[in-house]
Amino acid sequence: MQEPFDITIGQQIYSVFPEEEEIYTIFKDGIEYVKIQKDDNDQWLKLDPETELPSFTEDEEVNQIGREILKSQA
Repeated sequence: MQEPFDITIGQQIYSVFPEEEEIYTIFKDGIEYVKIQKDDNDQWLKLDPETELPSFTEDEEVNQIGREILKSQA
């Protein structure tokens, strides 16, 4: 299991907590913000907070967070 780490996008710092199989819990300003999952190519999916099922609506912030996660793992 990978250790938690921080990423920065603009002025915002996000704390990333890796879970199983490319699922990440993201904290923003010290509060649980969103869970995301890697999809195909450069797309990331936001998981519903209650059911943890993926939402297939495009979210640029989620995609930015995902791109930074991939950069940090390279």
